[in-house]
Amino acid sequence: MSNWGKTYNISYQQWRDPEISVVTFRGTAGDSLRHDEEDQCGDYEVYTTGMQTVDLEERRTGQDPIEDTFTVEDAVEAIGFGKFQWKLSILTGLSWMADAMEVMILSIISPQLHCEWMLPSWKVAMLTSVVFIGMMFSSTLWGNISDKYGRKVGLTMCMMWVLYYGFLSAFSPAYGWVMVLRGLVGFGIGGAPQSVTLYSEFLPRKSRATCIILIEIFWALGAVFEVLLAIWIMPTMGWRWLLGLSTAPLVVFVTFCFWLPESPRFDVLSGNRENAMKTLRLIAADNGKTMPLGKLIANKQEVRGRIRDLLTPQYRRTTLLLWFIWFANAFSYYGLVLLTTELFQAGDTCGVITQGAKTEPKCNLECKYLTLDDYKDLLWTTLAEFPGLFVTLFVIDRIGRKKSMAMCFLMFSVCILPLYACVGRVALTVFIFIARAFITGGFQVAYVYTPEVYPTATRALGIGTCSGMARGGALLTPFVAQVLLKKSVYLTLSVYCIFCLLATGASMLLPIETTGLGLQESSRITAGQEEMKTGQMSNGSEASTTHTSYGSSYNS
Repeated sequence: MSNWGKTYNISYQQWRDPEISVVTFRGTAGDSLRHDEEDQCGDYEVYTTGMQTVDLEERRTGQDPIEDTFTVEDAVEAIGFGKFQWKLSILTGLSWMADAMEVMILSIISPQLHCEWMLPSWKVAMLTSVVFIGMMFSSTLWGNISDKYGRKVGLTMCMMWVLYYGFLSAFSPAYGWVMVLRGLVGFGIGGAPQSVTLYSEFLPRKSRATCIILIEIFWALGAVFEVLLAIWIMPTMGWRWLLGLSTAPLVVFVTFCFWLPESPRFDVLSGNRENAMKTLRLIAADNGKTMPLGKLIANKQEVRGRIRDLLTPQYRRTTLLLWFIWFANAFSYYGLVLLTTELFQAGDTCGVITQGAKTEPKCNLECKYLTLDDYKDLLWTTLAEFPGLFVTLFVIDRIGRKKSMAMCFLMFSVCILPLYACVGRVALTVFIFIARAFITGGFQVAYVYTPEVYPTATRALGIGTCSGMARGGALLTPFVAQVLLKKSVYLTLSVYCIFCLLATGASMLLPIETTGLGLQESSRITAGQEEMKTGQMSNGSEASTTHTSYGSSYNS
């Protein structure tokens, strides 16, 4: 028992025959992998207590043959990544692209409306905050809908909602109408993260992190496309045309959403085994692979999507830490997006006049339109999304999810520090570029980690509540990046720096490292699994609820 630090791959199968409690597995040399005495148990053996044991070879020679079975996880692993996942990537990616454009547009139309309608600073901040208010209150609702009625239902409904109210907001006659309609747009955008829930449940374990991060390229593409669209539209056609044309990705999504399949994991958990098998066969045919032989195991669970299930003893610490991490991430990310526009208009962090920037006397109704140089700088900092994605892609499977998140938060804080000095416009652009790359990477790791840590029964709700906390951070950040900035640049920068340092610590305190683990299904099953994982992290080896001790492959 001296080599528990080693990693052993133990294959297993769930037996439903009530006469069988433990199946004895044999190695290649025919030696048993189990032992009745714990002190005699070797490094390649499993110790069992208080259980009837049946030899696998003997059982197969009996009169009652055992039917082969497989789970959705087994089927997804066997089918692998192929043509089906590529098509799904594009369709779900369009929802991300639309989400990015609707958020990016806030930093573009705010200065325009500020000048056109002579709005005071607090009303300009409210234009941004009302969108995030809608997101915050709807994220949990869309998660609950997706857990109870299906991932496809939730995602399709919210995208149709955003399309309708997003296009309608282009015809807003006054400030009050813009507030109401953009708030309703935000209510729909709160369901966009459910595309990750749906997408992740079709991905094999080996490629899950890579695929989820790569689909975030659509977010970066959406942000870049919005800036390019603004450069083309704003000088000649105005903000109304920009709002209307920004719904283009949603039109494409709604047109092709009939193809979108329901998650077989959700179907199995809700008792629709036939639908799950039909979907899995279609995926296998599309990818040119064969399905596993046998019968699909269905672990039906009637109660799904309850918030209190996220706060049970095995998930409470994880949930609370994730809520803060998502809050800090969105608070810093959206804050930097808004801060970019404000700092570029000011010229530098100290308010000193620099080349290409002009200052005007300060007053409550002070107004300044975005110039072409402002749009170009905004485009350059938006392009930082791409290196952030690739850096995250490189480290996430090498150092793990927790350390990757902590690294991104820490590097963001480091990049904020030089802004305390009176840096010029070029240096300002460089540091904001790097900071945005890392805070973007932190967001992507959170989107990989969250669906991995929760079971299918609460996965959509878990992402929904985390997204709701993130929107809460995004709701508050305009008052820091746009209002507090007018009072003190240094205090504004300090707020973002402190939050990201705290998020660094929170990332390292997460109790579960999900790298290399399969997606969990029923929450009833995962309660024991969670205890087992926690014990493995703290002790290196720990008896599980079935009194089985084995070599840990879990990384703390």
